[in-house]
Amino acid sequence: MSYVPSLKKLYLEQAVPELVKTRGYKNKHQVPKLTKISLNSGIDADADKNQIADVQRDLALIAGQKPVLARSRKAIANFKLKPNQVVGCHVTLRGHAMWEFLYRLIAVALPTIRDFRGTSPKLDGQGNYNIGITDFTIFPEITVENVKKSMGLDITIVTSAETDDEGRDLLRLLGMPFRRTEAAPAPKPHAA
Repeated sequence: MSYVPSLKKLYLEQAVPELVKTRGYKNKHQVPKLTKISLNSGIDADADKNQIADVQRDLALIAGQKPVLARSRKAIANFKLKPNQVVGCHVTLRGHAMWEFLYRLIAVALPTIRDFRGTSPKLDGQGNYNIGITDFTIFPEITVENVKKSMGLDITIVTSAETDDEGRDLLRLLGMPFRRTEAAPAPKPHAA
């Protein structure tokens, strides 16, 4: 028997039957699933080679695979960009690596954010979810002593859901800690 990541096991054993039951799908193949997760980090235009190497190393530690450098296509003087200059790096996760990263994000990284009250329940209109993280040191793979400059991280979770509600239900069943958007509590009556 081959290895199955724990979050994928949760998806197959609990999320799929729950979505079939609540959404009324005819079969389990209609249930939305995760397609890929993309990680992206920008690099300053005036960054030196050591800083670029540090960002690439840190993103590789977080993702578990080597990121690809993104380069500028043309010169933009206002942004101090030259053609073919490194402006960021990105990595796309699929398969087991995708499931393992999402588990670490939900169970380990997000709860370590100071004053964390949940992530925004807003999706992009096509069932995909984007998270922006301002400080990547929330991941346990990163040692703070080695970090010379803090970097941000954009995480895009791509699903096969056709609507935002389907995507939100899928992510909620996988354990994504969405912020509660409840109505304001009713005012208490005054004591006479």
